[in-house]
Amino acid sequence: QLQLVESGGGLVQPGGSLRLSCAASGFTFDYRAIGWFRQAPGKEREGVLCISSSGGRTNYADSVKGRFTISRDNAKKTVYLEINSLKPEDTAVYYCAAAGYCSGYLRNFGSWGQGTQVTVSS
Repeated sequence: QLQLVESGGGLVQPGGSLRLSCAASGFTFDYRAIGWFRQAPGKEREGVLCISSSGGRTNYADSVKGRFTISRDNAKKTVYLEINSLKPEDTAVYYCAAAGYCSGYLRNFGSWGQGTQVTVSS
């Protein structure tokens, strides 16, 4: 069973950067796509970026284009989300989850982590 744990969140000023990590345990990591999602207070969870088992990337949110980057290190069983030029509207709990491919539907993702809080404020 694949388990995912997010880390790296925190309080950052507008324009700042963070690197979030999604660490996996379980033998199926190499063959799974990993997606990053976020949920702001009072809003639905939305997709951010996804990386396939072969390294292909899917962007779910136009608002993060050019600012967020996803990568994976299979040797470390970790997927990273580099987030730059942070804006207050990026404030949310960020989650990672696994799927067979980078589906456009949240319901196709499982093994959700507990999330890591990102707060962008001056």
